[in-house]
Amino acid sequence: MATEGTPGTYSDLKAVFFNGTLKKSPQTSNTDGLINISRLIMEKQGVSTRVIRTVDHDIASGVYPDMTQYGWATDEWPELYPAVRDADIVVVAGPIWLGDNSSQTKKLIERLYAHSGELNSKGQWAFYPKVGGCLITGNEDGIKHCAMNVLYSLQHIGFSIPPQADAGWIGPVGPGPSYLDEGSGGPESDFTNRNTTFMTWNLLHLARTLKDAGGYPAYGNLPKEWTAGTRFDFENPEYR
Repeated sequence: MATEGTPGTYSDLKAVFFNGTLKKSPQTSNTDGLINISRLIMEKQGVSTRVIRTVDHDIASGVYPDMTQYGWATDEWPELYPAVRDADIVVVAGPIWLGDNSSQTKKLIERLYAHSGELNSKGQWAFYPKVGGCLITGNEDGIKHCAMNVLYSLQHIGFSIPPQADAGWIGPVGPGPSYLDEGSGGPESDFTNRNTTFMTWNLLHLARTLKDAGGYPAYGNLPKEWTAGTRFDFENPEYR
């Protein structure tokens, strides 16, 4: 049942958050602190959530679904990917290092890209029904730069991006406190909390809309229909 005042029910939705921190568990991750704001809003609506800290897993580098077929001895990504496959919402979160996304965040996006050529049950690209968002933390400038890279990458491989789909906290630019440090002001930041809340609800609204509609109509976007014989035949009703 929806919380009083909410526009619908969300309890059939699933969300996965990927934390691109460079700190292995159980070290404190400031990115986790920001993830928790969004995750708890979702869970209050009955959404099933999961947080995956990629650095805790032996994920090979590469752009194929299973890198053990390309020379790597081990690769945990095939075991983690079902969390993406089954999710309605995917949030990519991570820290800023040297003004850019962390190596773990970049690796994750490459592994998502590995599945971008797969098809869903309608014959569309596999990520078409899914919604994507982005959370960034750090104590140096670059939130918008990092978010642009993540959100562009997600939409390029088929995710839908709602309005206000990113949020972040960097505190004072330069060496200084991190999000969860005592006295940082991070958890109390009205600007960050507002943007994180807006992002979360817009993810929920768009995921609800897409799920209720059965995803995007399979018209004009089917890869197998884009054959040599129809590629430039714009008289074909499929491409009008």
